[in-house]
Parts: sequence; structure tokens; C-alpha cells
Amino acid sequence: MSVGHRPDLGFPGAWLYAGGEQALLHIYFDKPVPAQRAGVIDHMAFSATGLAEVKARFDAVGMNYDLRRQAGAGTWQLFCHDPNGARVELDFDPAEAL
Repeated sequence: MSVGHRPDLGFPGAWLYAGGEQALLHIYFDKPVPAQRAGVIDHMAFSATGLAEVKARFDAVGMNYDLRRQAGAGTWQLFCHDPNGARVELDFDPAEAL
């Protein structure tokens, strides 16, 4: 893996790539460890499609989530917790509409 493009997110870190255009691993550092950690990792991020549909499914069952736009790239990021309490990030293309 090699270090590649990472937008300015307001804190230090690196995105690692493995020969493609999609970052496979996001690393951050110099941030304090949260008081309530979900485990040995902060969160898992996955590329996703169908933002409006996913949001509607979460709303229909009353699932808590935090939806935001990534600084710089405009990627939609939906953060939630899985049934075991691990934080999950679903990343959607900036062109997707709600």
C-alpha cells in the first residue's frame, strides 16, 4: 500500500491505496482517544450506493445515524453503529441526491 490523496479533514492522517483510485485504508493520528471507544479500532468505512434508499430504511426502523458531507470531496458519509456497538461509516458518491 502507498500513501495517496487525502482531503484536508482538519486533522492529520493518511489514506492508503493499493494500486487503484480508491483509498482502501484511512488512518488518523494526533487526535485524543475517545472516552468511549468502540474497540481497538475507531470505525470501519465502506463504499456504498443508494443513499436515499439506505437513509429511508434507517428512518423506517428508527435507527440512529449521523449523515454529513466530507470536507473537500463532498462525499456523503453516514455513520451508525452495528448491533455489536462498532462504529460503521458508509460512503456515498457526492452526486447522489437525497
